[in-house]
Amino acid sequence: MQSTVIAPSILSANFAKLGEEVDQVLASGADWVHFDVMDNHYVPNLTIGPLVCEALRKHGVTAPIDVHLMVQPVDRIVPDFAKAGASVISFHPEASAHVHRTVQLIRSHGCQAGLVLNPATPVEVLDYVLDDLDLVLLMSVNPGFGGQSFIPSALDKLRRVRAMIDATGKPIRLEIDGGVKPDNIGEIAAAGADTFVAGSAIFGQRDYADVIGRMKAAVAATR
Repeated sequence: MQSTVIAPSILSANFAKLGEEVDQVLASGADWVHFDVMDNHYVPNLTIGPLVCEALRKHGVTAPIDVHLMVQPVDRIVPDFAKAGASVISFHPEASAHVHRTVQLIRSHGCQAGLVLNPATPVEVLDYVLDDLDLVLLMSVNPGFGGQSFIPSALDKLRRVRAMIDATGKPIRLEIDGGVKPDNIGEIAAAGADTFVAGSAIFGQRDYADVIGRMKAAVAATR
């Protein structure tokens, strides 16, 4: 199992002072910065683009930026996020005409590549691309909006994908996104996740360090 990564989603941050928010959450123990990129096409919401990523890099953010593309088609926007400073770019197979080609595109621009599975997307979509991935992101809510409740069937899906990753022998991260909180992160970690996206559970609280500390302690208790 890889080291634990807590990746706060800036979707829940205060955008009027985003640079300050990101600085604060990283100083409080967060490991990555998670971007939820929505296009009002693939998902029924509209959020942020590469300019925000570039602005945070210019602001001085050096932590990995984890970009989750909920856009369709996906290939057009990949180079823009890579140029803006993304570290990891993940996309949905439903949003790409040629999944393997999109993975190659992401890597050709110097970023790590991830594939995202919605709650109803079968794990078999990984069969022919898993060896080429750096990360698999399982959605434990339906994409489009923050603040939703964790879908329990994601736990069994985590176990299945964890077994698939372990069988490759490669250091592929298993990320979870949706309804992750201090009181359920231990159970999620026990099912196989090592990378945890949390939005309102962190940015909705007064003390970021306290929440992140409790999350990491809950994960450590399962290792």
